Parts: sequence; structure tokens; C-alpha cells
Amino acid sequence: MNKTITIGIDLGDKKHVACILDAEGNETIRTGIVNTPKAITRFMRDFPHAVVAIEACVHSPWISRLLTELGATVYVGNPRKLRCIWDADDKTDTRDARMLARIARFDPKLLSPITHRSEGAQRDLQLIKARDALVNARTKLVNSVRSSVKVLGERLPSGWSARSFAKKAAEELSEEMLMTLAPLLETIQTLTDKIIAYDKSIEQLAETKYPETERLRQVKGVGAITALAYILTIDDPSRFKKSRDVGPFLGLVPKRDQSGDTNKQLHITKAGNTYLRQLLVNCAHYILGPFGEDCDLRRHGEKIAARGGKNAKKRAVIAVTRKLSVLLHRLWVSGEAYEPLRNDGQVDRTAA
Repeated sequence: MNKTITIGIDLGDKKHVACILDAEGNETIRTGIVNTPKAITRFMRDFPHAVVAIEACVHSPWISRLLTELGATVYVGNPRKLRCIWDADDKTDTRDARMLARIARFDPKLLSPITHRSEGAQRDLQLIKARDALVNARTKLVNSVRSSVKVLGERLPSGWSARSFAKKAAEELSEEMLMTLAPLLETIQTLTDKIIAYDKSIEQLAETKYPETERLRQVKGVGAITALAYILTIDDPSRFKKSRDVGPFLGLVPKRDQSGDTNKQLHITKAGNTYLRQLLVNCAHYILGPFGEDCDLRRHGEKIAARGGKNAKKRAVIAVTRKLSVLLHRLWVSGEAYEPLRNDGQVDRTAA
């Protein structure tokens, strides 16, 4: 049990609540700490070298970095693992701060602490997130145009790429519909131009600042966006002792519910970064799709899919995604050249 000052801070969007425990465990509550760097710095002046526990949230990355700079030992708790805090009948900000402080004083490992990426990686990752926001906005507008046409008994051909949708739709629509939907088509084209500009910026960023992305892009189906998102999300590859640990980090391993002779087969945990997991799943779909090359990843997925069953294809995609996440980390840390059929080559050498 910690014998220093321990502070639990329940972070809010505008103000925070803090519970301070002295060396004997006596508590003091402070409320109304404004969510600004100046206010937090002023608050921490009275508690140099304290142990501070907070929960992961939108503000926790910059606050945890600030607290560390001020000399505190910071633990960022994983909200998914802190059921004792969020699943309570009398949940209040004060209670949350008290629970964080008590847990950190007793055993910080019970917080299941996470590690935030660096500020530089966070800034560069926003470039990818901004592009993704534009892609989502364009998708909604494209769907709106298609549904608007269907209401009047017309239908736009399928199979158009998002980049060419605005121009092709303008050629297909009747004059009356074009007058109505022209502003939407213009907006779609503007978004497309902005997305193309983002693509160029991402390619340039990956090439100049993160050349290690080239190691990951050796795998056919992994592009600049996925490679850069992988590098920036993990940030420090040495945080994993083994490459296999990346799978659980991204929520790509099944949940466990084992008791006695019962061992249920459950879905994956879906922990970790949702956006990166989605990107890797898209890569797995490409690898298993008609344009994917013959490789160990594809053969592994096809073997699982061939077993049949209700969700065989879904399990195959997740299995390939998990192996891909491990492979990319291995390529990153080792700098090795990617061999698509490495396992096949090992079998041949063994037979020889």
C-alpha cells in the first residue's frame, strides 16, 4: 500500500473532482478544479511527487502528460475494467474520485492502467482521423442522393467508385432531379477533392517522417493509411514483449468465461483502438477477397472458412486480422523482408 499522497481525479469536460489521501489514508475532497492546464498546475503545486489516478477519456492524454511533467506518478485507469466505479447505484463524481484514489493507494495494477501515445503521434493521427470524418460525410451524402432518386422510381447504377460518383450521377440524373440534387453533388465532389488532398498528405507524412511504414506495406492489402495508423496507434513497439500480445491489445482474441468444466465459446473482446481494428479487418477482407495474393495469411483464413459452420467466414476474417496484426508488429521491430509464403517454404525445406 502506498505511503505517499495519493490523489484520485474524476475528470469532467469543464471541471474535475479530486480526492486526496494522505499517508495514513485520511481523505480530503476538492471540487470545481477547472479543466485548464493553469488550474491543474496550480492544484498540483501542493502535492509534489504524488500518485495520481485518473480514468481514460477524451482529456486524459494531455492531462496525464501534464501531470507527469509536474512530477506526479500517473496511472490512467481502463474504464472497461473498472466496473466497481461505473456500475454503482450511488454513482457520483465524488465517489468516482474516491474509488480511484483508494484503488491506486491499495494496488495501482487493479486500475488496469493504459499507456497513451505521445503528443506527436496524437497530432499526426488526427490527419488520418480528419480524412476519415470526410469519408463518412461523403458516404452519407452519396446514400442520400441514391435514396432521393429511388423515391421517384429511378435508380442510379451500382458499382460506381466514391471518387467518380458526383460526375457520373450528374450525367445520369434527369434535369429536374439534377436541379434539386446539384448542391449535394457539388458537396460530394468538394469532399472528394479534400479527401484526395488528405491522401497525398498522408503518403508524404508516411514517407518523410515514418519510413518504417514501408516495412508494413510489404503485405499486399496494407496501404499507407493502415500502416501509418498502426505505427501511430501503437507508438512504441517495445511496449509489447511479444508480437502475439498485439492481438489482445486490439481486442482480437475471444472473451473467456471458464468455470469448472464449462468453457464457453465467446465473441472477441473488441478492446483497444476501434479505428485501427476496423482498418485491419478491411485489410483481412482484401486478403481473403478476389484480389488477394496467395500467401500464408490467405491460406490460414481459407482453412478456417473451409471448416464450415454458421459463422465460418466471419471467424476466418477475424483470424486473419489477428495474424496480420502480429505480422505487422514483427515486420516493424525486426526489419525483415516479408515472405508471403514463408510457412510453405519452411515445409519445403523440412521435406528436403
